[in-house]
Amino acid sequence: MAKVQSFMRSLTQGRQLVIGVPYLWFAILTAIPLLIVLKISLSEMEATSVSDMIDWTNGWPTVKLNFASYLFLSSDTLYFQTYLSSLKYAVITTVICLAIGYPFAYFMARSPKHLQPMLLMMIMLPFWTSFLLRIYAWKTLLVSNGVINNVLLSLGIIKSPLLMMNNSFSLLVGMVYSYLPFMILPLYANLSKLDLRYLEAAADLGTSPFKAFWLITVPLSKAGIIAGSMLVFIPAVGEYVIPELLGGPDTLMIGRVLWDEFFSNNDWPMASSVAVVMILLILLPMALFNKYQAEQSEVKV
Repeated sequence: MAKVQSFMRSLTQGRQLVIGVPYLWFAILTAIPLLIVLKISLSEMEATSVSDMIDWTNGWPTVKLNFASYLFLSSDTLYFQTYLSSLKYAVITTVICLAIGYPFAYFMARSPKHLQPMLLMMIMLPFWTSFLLRIYAWKTLLVSNGVINNVLLSLGIIKSPLLMMNNSFSLLVGMVYSYLPFMILPLYANLSKLDLRYLEAAADLGTSPFKAFWLITVPLSKAGIIAGSMLVFIPAVGEYVIPELLGGPDTLMIGRVLWDEFFSNNDWPMASSVAVVMILLILLPMALFNKYQAEQSEVKV
């Protein structure tokens, strides 16, 4: 009996250790940096650093919170418009990636088993090259004297170069290209596990292929759709490199504002306030996704 109790105790300790490692990872790499950013956002900017939140006067600690950055953030329409612009382009990117990625993931899941590893390799192949190089490649393709315009001009399809750079079109092309694999992979993982007997049963009952796809395949792949959408939407909101290289003055996004506040204006509290609000905007879809996962787990149980 004592050996059984000792074994159960060691098993419980091992389980706690396994569970504790992700929490420790979260605390070190996520929670602590977020708290530091929050602390900076509530501080005042001095010459080369930010002020301390705790002031020791006569041996007693006094907490000093500065909400000036948040008040200015709520009163300046530029930041509000920038947040809306970031959310707009992130949503459009997510929708386009879903429209392109779902058929491709469906085709991959229905392909012969010996071809699926090769198709997966094709999806992951762009990650073998530098992200910056891939964005610069699109820049050389979309400029007025780039490859696309030169080919169209030589074929006589257009009379003058198309304006495809430094606008919404070039921004969305770069973002869709960069984030499309993050949509395809979760969808493929979900669709490849779909039980085809449901579709066979629907066909036996006289359901058309399109109706069976809409009523069976799409609902059963909802988890993959939501996971892929989150993987695209969340990083797209705070994207900086693509708007900087491919976007124009009309495509200002919150990542560029963060850069300007940190490095151009040297206003760390303001930049941190912008970052905190952006994180809160991102937490909302993440909370909805976690709620959906919890509901799905309860349904399965």
